[in-house]
Amino acid sequence: MVHHERTLRRDSVHPNNVLILMVDEMTRAALGCMNQWPVRTPHLDRLAASGVRFTQAYSNSPICVPVRAVVQTGQYVHQIRHWDSATPYDGTIPGWSHELRRRGFRVNSIGKLHFRAETDDYGFDTTQLPMHVKDGVGWAPGLLRRPLGDFPAAAELAVDVGIGDTDYQAYDRRVRDAACAWLESHAGDGGAPWALFVSFVSPHYPLTGPAEYARLYDPAALPAPVCYAEHARPRHPAVREMLRFFDYDAPFDAELAQRARQAYFALVSFVDALIGDVLGALERSGAGLHTTVIFTSDHGEMLGDHGIWTKQVMYEGSVGVPMILAGGGIDIPGVVCPTPCSLVDLYPTILHAATGGESHGPDGPGESLLDLADTPPDPERPVLSEYHDGGSVTGAFMLRRGRWKLVHHVGYASQLFDLEDDPDETTDLAGRKDLDKTLLGLEVDLQRIVDPAAADRQAFADQAARIEQLGGLAAVQAMAAGLSFNHTPAP
Repeated sequence: MVHHERTLRRDSVHPNNVLILMVDEMTRAALGCMNQWPVRTPHLDRLAASGVRFTQAYSNSPICVPVRAVVQTGQYVHQIRHWDSATPYDGTIPGWSHELRRRGFRVNSIGKLHFRAETDDYGFDTTQLPMHVKDGVGWAPGLLRRPLGDFPAAAELAVDVGIGDTDYQAYDRRVRDAACAWLESHAGDGGAPWALFVSFVSPHYPLTGPAEYARLYDPAALPAPVCYAEHARPRHPAVREMLRFFDYDAPFDAELAQRARQAYFALVSFVDALIGDVLGALERSGAGLHTTVIFTSDHGEMLGDHGIWTKQVMYEGSVGVPMILAGGGIDIPGVVCPTPCSLVDLYPTILHAATGGESHGPDGPGESLLDLADTPPDPERPVLSEYHDGGSVTGAFMLRRGRWKLVHHVGYASQLFDLEDDPDETTDLAGRKDLDKTLLGLEVDLQRIVDPAAADRQAFADQAARIEQLGGLAAVQAMAAGLSFNHTPAP
């Protein structure tokens, strides 16, 4: 394996096809080639070995709906004000798909989008099997942040743990079949260059693993969650409120936690196999040499670490995502890039790969991953994530720079972690006097990107307006009381 100081040879003249493969809730450690977990992802490992793997990639908001708006627009959550799961992307702010369509590309999507509704224009020529937010509204209870209520539907997570088939697995197989059919019919037909967005739901919960892949993993032999004991769990008051609201762990014991991890690993291997099928269809089409492939996830999964399940928090399991860049135009295999990057970098990357050189989307903060992979490592490159959705009593902002991670909670004390010496984030160093200058420097860097207090005020104001739009506080509280789903139903 070589590191990314080796130069990538890229076609800088001719347009290229782009295949974007996205999964849901796959944490960075869930790639076999990361060598952190005994997880089997042979197809993704092979893809990484043929191109560039980014070892420090992040989600810009650890929750589906806001971050999918980020992916589409190439802008941060506070810039586009799609704060939460009840404010889905509606196509009003143009995205990379609109831009490529304007340039004459064929632009299509297959699978989960998690936007508002099929009646909106998202820049795609066609959308097959789209999964959007429920009823065009999404998860309205997340708007109820002051006061913060309860979320009894969290109990569903533990109930679903096991081995078997789910609607999500059936949906993902349909997405796989549609993607393979599209590639075999259109990818190499000699028409205009194309971009295809293929989006799977797995390994998103329910944590029910398909039997074929669950048998690959012995729950007793899998690594246990880190900091799972009660005394080791977070003590920060804003995080504690989050965990009180999303009380997923209440029904779990050590044995059930290991079975849940078995199911998650099985779902990871399941979606890896589906992606292998899609990549096989690309090769059979004859278009592989002229197609850049991007693989990533919208956010991660805590999987019991720190006593936390699902996402919503700023720990690495939640905000860290896999990121692979391979295929046509990347001729040196096995590049490992340690420069921090995030999903906001996808817009310029897609544009760069598609056009053969142009790498900056309009008004976006991101950089092309092709450029990051082709320049010396920059561990000090700052990365931002933010959260303003359900369970949060205040806005949370993460800044990663070098070995340090700052988590700024508006109106509360900040947190500071040293990811080099403490990769499991067991110790909050914010109270250490010898690190006061480090903490202050990170706070200043964060302010250069966003004014957290101003963004927090805007989020709460916009959410109050959204509550009124949905019929007022009593109407949204009634929605919360009658909530019948813990995850978006498959179409």
